[in-house]
Amino acid sequence: MNSAGLAAATATHCPYCALQCGMTVEVTPEKVRTRPREFPANGRGMCQKGWTSAAVLGTPGRLTAPLVRAGSADLRPASWDDALDHVARRLTEIIAEHGPGAVGVLGGGGLTNEKAYLVGKLARVALRTPHVDYNGRFCMSSAAAATIHAFGADRGLPFPVTDLAEADAVLLVGANVAETMPPFVQHLRRAINADGLVVVDPRRSATARLAGLHLRPQPGTDLALALGLLHVAVTDGHVDEAYVRDRTTGFDAAWRLAARWWPERTERATGVSVADQRLAVRLLAQADNAYVLTARGTEQHANGTAMVSAWVNLALALGLPGVAGSGYGTITGQGNGQGGREHGQKADQLPGYRKVDDPVARRHVAEVWGVPEAGIPGRGKSAYEILDAAGRPGGIRALLVFGTNPVVSAPDAGRIAERLRELDLLVVSDFVLSETAEIAHAVFPVTQWAEEDGTLTNLEGRVLLRRRALDPPDGVRSDLDVISGIAVRLGQPAERFPTAPEEVFAELGRAGAGGPADYSGMSHERLRAGESLYWPCPSPDHPGTPRMFLDGFPLPGGRARFAAVDHAPPPETTGDRFPLWATTGRLLPHYQTGTQTRRVGELTEAAPEVYVEVHPDTATRAGLAEGDRAKVTSARGSTSARVRFEPGMRLDTVFLPFHFPDAQRANLLTNPALDPISRIPGFKACAVRLEPDLSTEGGSGR
Repeated sequence: MNSAGLAAATATHCPYCALQCGMTVEVTPEKVRTRPREFPANGRGMCQKGWTSAAVLGTPGRLTAPLVRAGSADLRPASWDDALDHVARRLTEIIAEHGPGAVGVLGGGGLTNEKAYLVGKLARVALRTPHVDYNGRFCMSSAAAATIHAFGADRGLPFPVTDLAEADAVLLVGANVAETMPPFVQHLRRAINADGLVVVDPRRSATARLAGLHLRPQPGTDLALALGLLHVAVTDGHVDEAYVRDRTTGFDAAWRLAARWWPERTERATGVSVADQRLAVRLLAQADNAYVLTARGTEQHANGTAMVSAWVNLALALGLPGVAGSGYGTITGQGNGQGGREHGQKADQLPGYRKVDDPVARRHVAEVWGVPEAGIPGRGKSAYEILDAAGRPGGIRALLVFGTNPVVSAPDAGRIAERLRELDLLVVSDFVLSETAEIAHAVFPVTQWAEEDGTLTNLEGRVLLRRRALDPPDGVRSDLDVISGIAVRLGQPAERFPTAPEEVFAELGRAGAGGPADYSGMSHERLRAGESLYWPCPSPDHPGTPRMFLDGFPLPGGRARFAAVDHAPPPETTGDRFPLWATTGRLLPHYQTGTQTRRVGELTEAAPEVYVEVHPDTATRAGLAEGDRAKVTSARGSTSARVRFEPGMRLDTVFLPFHFPDAQRANLLTNPALDPISRIPGFKACAVRLEPDLSTEGGSGR
């Protein structure tokens, strides 16, 4: 407290989703609490998770000393020096025996920009492995691939989120923002009031209940629906022909495929009526300000890149991207899902969102790092491929994990957990014993969001400074300390791996200078002063770029590109053995794998266990009543879930939230089939059967 007896208050940002709501952390001798503060992304709103986020800092079970497992023994406390020495020694032994490619590194979309940058540098410089990726590969990579092709750059929302408040019509595809980021809904209020919100979702979500028009396609058929809507736009005369002619290329090739998807065929494939198809296009075309927004529901498929590309095609045909007051965007989910994919912790990228096989980028980054260009490894395995290769002969023998929990988040999670147990070395940095940390050989206790400075980039490409509000518990250090400690013990000079966030941020700016995501003109100092900085920001006197593409796209001729894509069915189909489609998603009280939120009593009370949302008629046919425990089974595994009736659900579809551990993992069911471009797994469409759970112990991993 200060001399006036007031609580010390720090203006900062929420630790959860990519909206990055402005909040104030108040610290008194008695407690730490949070409250919302005025900020454009959230107004003065904040969801239940933000209000309770201070509870995470003092959660029972918080780790305050490193843990090391010797042989088959249990994890036991160790000093920081002993734990770091042990990890470095085992890494050295594994690299000597199997080569650098036997080591993998997984980062997270919740890490600060500084940590994401240093994770990639650790992999490529200290470990010399190409196999570094992050958990955003499970959620954002399809949209990234599609928008880079279409626009030449991937910034989730290439405009401020507040621009949406002037929209008359919004097509929201595969997003349930009313639950996942409730303050976002205020920006849709005008469209909602005008009955101009169109939601594409197979379930009647909280967001779908706000919509003037709800389109419910069968899971896995979004691409057919997008093609059908493009067909309607052309045949009903809604295409902005001048825009297509002057600002795009590739329309004819895209149209040749969409021409086959006349409305009646689209209805048969998707279940969305011809009348609703026409109404959706008309609402967008006749609005003064219109947006197409996509999210996980249409991205997390084995053809997710093509799906997103088809929605981009529709937006381009209507003349929306790069136009003031209209546009296309993708809604980033994780807190730093945008920045996390820009600074070099992805398998195919270097800092600044540049390709790892770009000779110009390699030379530039090598100079900043002070290493030979030839020493920077090339493209490595994607996140799921790293996990799938774990413990295999000739595969990954050691894995370092920062800020992610793949035992719960990975598709076919039971098999992935088995693979991780086969590793010679699994190292996890976390604040508690997550499900992945429980099976690790070494665990480092690291700081949480309010205990450190660092930057994040929210869903609109705005870079934010999240401020330290209180000291971490004794014995806890930053991920930056973990990375530096390992790197130095592997022979790197300490100055190459700094631990001060401001110093790391300055370096990532230099490393990314000239790239699509150019932060080189930003600094902690400018952010502390309250400047609103959106990338690209290439010089210290540059104001940043809130709205991209208004003067053209960073592609040949300044033109956006249509993609010639066609519908293909999911890699597995329903049938007698597995007659239903299962799709997964998030709940309001929980976040990601629940590592944080499942430790907050208020949130756990609101959503204590997994459930399966199902149409009452579908449940009855399976011999289930509401509240019964059901067994949901796919070709990969089973999970046990409480039955919840939803009359608005499709008869052929069930829904499960994915936040829960052990036998309640929805990802015991999901399909690891990967998109050929983005390498994203097909979480959103897997074939299952539903039956009463007659066991007493719940589901199984296989």
